[in-house]
Amino acid sequence: MTMERIIDADELKEKFGKGKVAIAGLGGIGSNIAVMLARSGVGKLLLADFDRVEESNLNRQYYDRSHIGMMKTDALKAQINKMNPSVDVETHTVKITEENVRDIFGDYPIVCEAFDDPQCKAILVNALLDGKRKIVAASGMAGFGSANKIKTKHTFKDMYICGDSEPSVPGGSFMAPRVAVCAGHQANMVLRLLLNIEEE
Repeated sequence: MTMERIIDADELKEKFGKGKVAIAGLGGIGSNIAVMLARSGVGKLLLADFDRVEESNLNRQYYDRSHIGMMKTDALKAQINKMNPSVDVETHTVKITEENVRDIFGDYPIVCEAFDDPQCKAILVNALLDGKRKIVAASGMAGFGSANKIKTKHTFKDMYICGDSEPSVPGGSFMAPRVAVCAGHQANMVLRLLLNIEEE
């Protein structure tokens, strides 16, 4: 086990302030990641999603009843502007495809994958796992299993996967606690990468 050096507040503020992070998908995982990174002072966030806030989202996603019917990109940008107006928020209200994925995320050195749709996950990873950036992805957090099963794994050179690595149960419920734990893993890994700390 290696000891990590102590990083003072000024260095944290500087490195996080210069950080550029993209978040693909703004549901339970992505909306919580975005808020955690904004609270931590990450300087620039890209938010990408094509969906609207629905009442059924409110049990686990970082929205409230006033956002129902709004595009998730607009609602989350408003939330972030209220909590930390110094964050530069870029939004893309569009579904990610093979044709647009590189144009949208190409300038970002760290991308958080937070999609519900396996096809969108595959499109993003296949296009962006190219040695030019780090991908921090999510996999498996439905149900009521122990939160201690959720881990961060360094699966490939430039890819980290956070989750319990267990197959999704058809119809399994996504509830706030495990979703937030997984989002916390992803946000924490992003902050470590901004500090040039990589998992072994």
